[in-house]
Amino acid sequence: MFVLTVDQEGSRTRGDQVDDLLTRLRARTDLDVGAPGVAAAFERTVGDEVQCVLSDAGLALDVALAILRWGGWTIGIGAGPVHEPLPASSRAGSGLAFVLARDAVTQAKSRLRPVPLVVRGTNAGCAQDAEALLVLLGTLVRRRTAAGWQAVDASRSAGEHRQEDVARALGVTQQAVSQRLRSALWSEELAARPLAVRLLDAAAGGPDPCA
Repeated sequence: MFVLTVDQEGSRTRGDQVDDLLTRLRARTDLDVGAPGVAAAFERTVGDEVQCVLSDAGLALDVALAILRWGGWTIGIGAGPVHEPLPASSRAGSGLAFVLARDAVTQAKSRLRPVPLVVRGTNAGCAQDAEALLVLLGTLVRRRTAAGWQAVDASRSAGEHRQEDVARALGVTQQAVSQRLRSALWSEELAARPLAVRLLDAAAGGPDPCA
């Protein structure tokens, strides 16, 4: 399991932003209660903190990168077992993954970290490797320009459609779309994501992809 504990940065100066974050997260149908990979949906736990429990490493990766894109939050990912059956509310949940997530989000608050994300797992070595790759991907998404995100979002929505269809939807040339995607390092992100998923799975006690 993957427990994501997300804490707001600078709440004393920015005010409580939890409701806004939950609105954004709940707009994603893949995070609905009962959706595949969702063991316990996002909810406020205490103060300006939210938490969820996911059983799918790919979903955990995608959500973490989305929150890093929005900015203003520290993320702790605890990868490991939880006590089952899980209660309806993650606030009542317990188990090693919850403990690891708490430690991770605390460590993520360090100002020395370039990206406020930490991974802790049953397999400490794989968790460290997963964190290194997620920090790299997080750096990428946080530095991507608005034009780059426009092209990436349009490409994701287009699915298997041709790049010229994306260009038509954006009202730009196909060459412009291609240039934006190259500058956004979209192909590089797509290439790295499967390894990040395998490392997160390994951190939770799954097979080590490097063994």
